[in-house]
Amino acid sequence: MVLHLSPADWLSLFGHYLALSLLAIGGAVTTIPEMHRYLVGDKGWVSDPQFNASIAIAQSAPGPNVLFVPLLGWMVGLNNGSMWWALFGVLVTMVGIMLPSATLTYMAAQWGHRNRDLRSVRAFKHGMAPLTVSVLVATGWILGSAHSDPARDWPLWVMTLIATLFVAFTRVPLLWLLATGALVGWLFFSGQ
Repeated sequence: MVLHLSPADWLSLFGHYLALSLLAIGGAVTTIPEMHRYLVGDKGWVSDPQFNASIAIAQSAPGPNVLFVPLLGWMVGLNNGSMWWALFGVLVTMVGIMLPSATLTYMAAQWGHRNRDLRSVRAFKHGMAPLTVSVLVATGWILGSAHSDPARDWPLWVMTLIATLFVAFTRVPLLWLLATGALVGWLFFSGQ
């Protein structure tokens, strides 16, 4: 497939990814159906197998789940004729998907910092802290108990409890706790 994208086409691609950035509540993965509709269905810039392969490759690679976005830009550029267009496609799609959400996050953080003495901002922060901690604990509980046998894995649960208490009641840097946990795991649990 060889395309001949005009500057207006590239601008349209950029604008579409700008809009998708603001719709990506829960991450860019949530916009995959719309990307498929646009790139494969409406524009025909990427074939269905190329689209699916880009998603599969990006999701199987380590790193952030947004890796499929530059791969799709790469595919559009390659289909336009060269590696240079592919690099341009990566730039267009990544800047498009990252710019609005990063700008909005930066502006909200700056506003929150400037207005940190307002009662509503303090209340929001104080209200979000326990919610954030409880969601993290729930996630850890689900991940920890999914493949765990309490009768066999009780030392790991005890280590988790000890680490939790250290974090809650001391100023020990988290990296030291991570290093200690890795060392204890390596020394005592690597043979299991």
